[in-house]
Amino acid sequence: MNKPKHADLLTEQRNPASQDIDTKSVQDILTIINNEDRKIPEIIQNIIPDITHATNLVVDAMAQGGRLIYVGAGTSGRLGVLDASEIPPTYNAPPTLVQGFIAGGDVALRTAIEGAEDSPEDGAKLMDEINISSVDVLMGIASSGVTPFVLGALQRTHDLGGKTIFLTCVAPEHIQINVDVLISAQVGPEVVTGSTRMKAGTITKQILNMISTTAMIKAGKVYENLMVDLKATNNKLVDRGRRIISSITQTDYQTATALLEQADNYVKVAIIMHKTNSTVEEAKKFLNQYHGNVRLAMKKIEEK
Repeated sequence: MNKPKHADLLTEQRNPASQDIDTKSVQDILTIINNEDRKIPEIIQNIIPDITHATNLVVDAMAQGGRLIYVGAGTSGRLGVLDASEIPPTYNAPPTLVQGFIAGGDVALRTAIEGAEDSPEDGAKLMDEINISSVDVLMGIASSGVTPFVLGALQRTHDLGGKTIFLTCVAPEHIQINVDVLISAQVGPEVVTGSTRMKAGTITKQILNMISTTAMIKAGKVYENLMVDLKATNNKLVDRGRRIISSITQTDYQTATALLEQADNYVKVAIIMHKTNSTVEEAKKFLNQYHGNVRLAMKKIEEK
């Protein structure tokens, strides 16, 4: 009898710690899950060099006008779409800069689309549709490492000269495709066998956060540890923007409120207006000289 196709994959193994979990109390089940989740930070620590390599590819691509594209299926795809969707409101970045795609299209975000992940041709076709190019970076996300849709997208991007990153939760020897960076986040067998929405999903979310956040910081969208490229579009963000301005300019809340209003709710413009005693247009022009990087702009102001 032939061996099952995916029997050797780490994500398909049974976890001894949860072997009889169906007999446990609610508290004991929660404790088992938590004990498994506690392993994740150390696993990430051990693969920081690979995450660094991947992040450098993203930073370099964005500096050249390239994009970061996430592609996945199921939980992996949803996490990629989630991370991408949070970049524009958090960092005032264009929605095209970081994009997430899931096998089966947007409807698959809410409803499982059976078989959508099984076509490498569809993954390759998606790359053609979004005009993937040599300045872009594609991160394929597949906990099992064998998702055909993701592999097809990675191969097509490679053929077109783009950079490729593969984030997976299995050992490198199970990966059958060449990529520029392989991030092998081996979280081990899940509490519920094969349920990669658990540890695999958690570590995927953390790694995507790390990469995209670092890329935004290196793009100058953070000053100190404050999101200065914020466009205040709701009450919470207006309040945050005022507090950021107050903190950086050492002014009171009322002054920060006036500055933000004058700057059309753009935080970093308000900061430069105050620091240079300039108009909105003058502040924007000054910032543009430094590609919107507040750190560089502030350094120049201090040198004067």
